[in-house]
Amino acid sequence: MIGFELTPEQQELVAKTRAFADAHIRPVARQYDLSCEFPWPVVQKAYDEGVVNGAVPKQYGGAGHSSFEGTLASEELGAACSGIGICIDANNLALTPLLVGASDDLKKRIFGHLVESRGLAAFCLTEPDAGSDAGSVATTAVKQGDKFVINGKKRFITNGKQAMYHTVFCNTDPGRGPRGMSAIVVPADTPGVVIGRELPKMGQRASCQVEIEYKDAAVPVANVIGKENQGFLIAMKTFNRTRAGVASAAVGMAREAYETAKKWALGRKQFGQPIASFQAIGFMFAEMLTEITAARFLVWNAAILTDQDKEVGTYSAMAKYYATDVAMKVATDCVQIMGGEGYSQDNIVEKIMRDAKLSQIYEGTNQVQRLVIAKNTVK
Repeated sequence: MIGFELTPEQQELVAKTRAFADAHIRPVARQYDLSCEFPWPVVQKAYDEGVVNGAVPKQYGGAGHSSFEGTLASEELGAACSGIGICIDANNLALTPLLVGASDDLKKRIFGHLVESRGLAAFCLTEPDAGSDAGSVATTAVKQGDKFVINGKKRFITNGKQAMYHTVFCNTDPGRGPRGMSAIVVPADTPGVVIGRELPKMGQRASCQVEIEYKDAAVPVANVIGKENQGFLIAMKTFNRTRAGVASAAVGMAREAYETAKKWALGRKQFGQPIASFQAIGFMFAEMLTEITAARFLVWNAAILTDQDKEVGTYSAMAKYYATDVAMKVATDCVQIMGGEGYSQDNIVEKIMRDAKLSQIYEGTNQVQRLVIAKNTVK
């Protein structure tokens, strides 16, 4: 029998993450959105309370959450502030390549040092000329003795300025295209790692994205994740696992906008009655709740399939594009319902609308997600 009830342990995880978000994220969400500063105090609190590194197994110092449990936590972080939430959840993206491909020795070395140092990691794939086409990465890694010497530029790297480790995707055999790509762990303090400018953004402004240049940055061959030239496969496996987390954060954003606008509409009276009682507004809320619920079930399905080690690419793409499109639509409708109040920074829905837009872009644009689904459908 299939059920949708959470276990007591899962309910406890939701309650714990929501309590953390209520205490440490919601009170400062607007502050960090306006200042565009990185929320280090919140990240350190996340370490204090065991909210960070959820995907890392317990034997390496993490929380050992399943993919499904991770989506429950990500929804709560996304509801409170997706910008601050991604500062915490970005570790899962950066470390998932190690989870799916690294040796036990490399996992112990990197995870152990990261957790002990209460640090962050960055996922370094996107380049000035390589985004949706991940196979066109131009950064190179040339083997010289027992080291790889890395040269190239990365762009839009989340937590890149704050990270102590970079998971860098680069060409170790450029003539082979995507089949010549490798994933390599690069300590941020390696000589030749140059952190560039912070990139200003419309939304999720608490989260920091930077440009990074690697100038003859030499790292041990032992830092290669898995085997040489398996980087593209590792990247695709990573996205298949992490897109449910992005989608669940989007569900959180949509839920927060919906609840905020509904509460406002129940108190806002025009023509002698709350505007929520007008059919035009009521139908909008009905559509929102239906779409949020559908998005959440798509997310749960993708996460459960991941935990069962089943082919998940099609379903994670479905969850990612649908949930983030719903977040954008719901946030925009909530701004419309609230009118001038919704457009004002006095209310959170305008921030959610700006934040939701980015969720449709990162970890593969929603057009790319549709392309993945279409290709898999007609195989």
